[in-house]
Amino acid sequence: MGFGVLRLEAAKMNVLEVDAIRFPAEDDHTLKLRAIFRRMLAIIEKHRPDELAIEAQFFGKNVQSMLKLGRAQGVAIAAALYRDIPVVEYAPKRVKQSITGNGNATKEQVAAMLAAILGTQDLPASTDATDALAVAVCHALAKGTSSATPKRGTSRGTSDWGSFVRNNPGRVKR
Repeated sequence: MGFGVLRLEAAKMNVLEVDAIRFPAEDDHTLKLRAIFRRMLAIIEKHRPDELAIEAQFFGKNVQSMLKLGRAQGVAIAAALYRDIPVVEYAPKRVKQSITGNGNATKEQVAAMLAAILGTQDLPASTDATDALAVAVCHALAKGTSSATPKRGTSRGTSDWGSFVRNNPGRVKR
């Protein structure tokens, strides 16, 4: 699972940290989920983000992979909500469209455009990490907090969990 942390200063995006959380394939999935939760809390404590942007699940052919991805995303969302951080989701096509102008761009095209937008060639080789950073940049662009790239289209493609929690207090246990 990748993650990317940005600091927005004026109209500039600065990368604070970008990496991927990796586990040996044979590790128990429940222990991986606990480790993801703990790592997310550590990242939150270190950087004190205002919001968490996450890539929404997409439909794939392998149901088991989708289930594992959904669990990992749920744990990451839970860690953010545990620290009262609002969560916003972006569809994968929306992220690619925001970064490259093409909703069907390859991971390599997204990484190349990220390097151009952020003005650096110092991005990790892990596509999990660059994909996560792309979600963070997409969110910054959607909020209009950066002029690095022009905003494309008017569709926001987001779902704000913080708003859901505030608007549905009876449906969420704290």
